[in-house]
Amino acid sequence: MTARPPVPPFTRETAIEKVRQAEDGWNTRDAEKVALAYTADSRWRNRAEFVTGRDEIVEFLRRKWARELDYRLIKELWAFDGNRIAVRFAYESHDDSGNWFRSYGNENWEFDENGLMAVRHACINDLQIKETDRKYHWPLGRRPDDHPGLSDLGF
Repeated sequence: MTARPPVPPFTRETAIEKVRQAEDGWNTRDAEKVALAYTADSRWRNRAEFVTGRDEIVEFLRRKWARELDYRLIKELWAFDGNRIAVRFAYESHDDSGNWFRSYGNENWEFDENGLMAVRHACINDLQIKETDRKYHWPLGRRPDDHPGLSDLGF
């Protein structure tokens, strides 16, 4: 199995690095690539959906990004200890009718010794917004380093 540094136990700096790697991965919207950051038998709870293993992760992400168009995500470290990291996040996307949403949430992550995520629990709330209220305007892909984070945006 390939290691995905940084690996636990996490320091503040390595936890922040892991969070940014996750954000960058999800902002690619490449389900197969993103799934490689998880163990082969990773277990998720995402809202009320339960997902197990990379194949189900890929299918879940494909469905997600097929309906959450122009998806852009920001994650921020909340807490860490040993092999666990807690994050908060917000993402913006729109549906196929042009309705924009900002989705806020929290995730709890647990990693194996190789730095692969074995467990992910996500709680998410959606807020419909006007297109003029959007805050994430970078080109699709990685958030630029100089773009404000969640705390800077007041989220």
